[in-house]
Amino acid sequence: MREQIDRRLSDPIWWNDVLQLAKTVLAAVAAWVVAASVLDLPQPFLAPWAALLVVHATVYRTFSKGTQQVAATVVAVLLATAVGETLGLTTGAIALLLVVALLLGAVPWLGAEATTIATTGLVVLTTGFESDAMLISRLLDSGIGVAVGLLVNVLVWPPLRRRTAAEAMDRIDDGIGELLVDIAGGLGDGCQEEDVTGWIDRTRDLDADLDHAWSLVRQAQESARMNPRRQAREMKNPERWHELLRRMEQSVAEIRSLARTLGGQQAHKETWGAAFADPWISMLGDAGRAAGDADPQALLDVRRRLEVFTEDLRSTERSPEWPIYGALIINLRNIVDSMDKVAEANPIRGNPLPLHVPQRRR
Repeated sequence: MREQIDRRLSDPIWWNDVLQLAKTVLAAVAAWVVAASVLDLPQPFLAPWAALLVVHATVYRTFSKGTQQVAATVVAVLLATAVGETLGLTTGAIALLLVVALLLGAVPWLGAEATTIATTGLVVLTTGFESDAMLISRLLDSGIGVAVGLLVNVLVWPPLRRRTAAEAMDRIDDGIGELLVDIAGGLGDGCQEEDVTGWIDRTRDLDADLDHAWSLVRQAQESARMNPRRQAREMKNPERWHELLRRMEQSVAEIRSLARTLGGQQAHKETWGAAFADPWISMLGDAGRAAGDADPQALLDVRRRLEVFTEDLRSTERSPEWPIYGALIINLRNIVDSMDKVAEANPIRGNPLPLHVPQRRR
């Protein structure tokens, strides 16, 4: 339990979520205080509502969505006022309001805010629409909420998803290393068909992790736009990160190819012979440990051993298993070549956060 808490406290992804939650709450509470206590607006509930909707994961999205939010709120207030003045607070008025609000989803620029228009209009219709003063108050409430949300997200540690994306990438190369070590161990112990199936399934899991990491890197790139923090400069054009992700994609594809090749063999070590099986399995396990430890020198050593091993095979008598030898050697070579730059860059995120649970002295 203690180790889990320490790991969570040093996890930037978790801290990023906590910070975003705290900023959202701060923006909503500040908007309520300004609208209710400072300006003394009647029923200032739209201020925290707008602030909640406008605090997004990036500064750029906060500004872009904030503009949409202002437009959607104005449309909702005007729509609720028009429907209320015409039909009053009736079941038909509520039905008409919801139908028109959701139809506005056909407008491309307001499509994402159709539900916001409907809910905001419904609240305004059911809580009062009788006077122009109330209409102005509703619009002012919403403007306060949007403004406070923008200020909080920009001034209070503007979000930069760099560490979140880097943490996801670091976990992928660890997963690649663990899978290679497990495959080497399974081959040494004599693997079964279900082992091969499990390895292939794990490559699919790594593919899903890679897709998630790509989305986080794109989000980190977006978070650098309009972000005043100095660290945002690197993420405005993260080509280095894209290269590392492509290399890990190549490694996962090679591992899947390797596993499928193994799935076509029944008795691996017996069929291959110890002269091939023992050195190749040893290099596979060493490559996995080097990838997991982010040790580029160890990966380079495996590459050199693999070259010597390949040259030695050429001088031996040809075997019916040579096509299998070639496929497995190429797979391992491509994995090592793909992971060496990843190992050099690791840890991408830098040092973990120095937070832990203090120990109680005896």
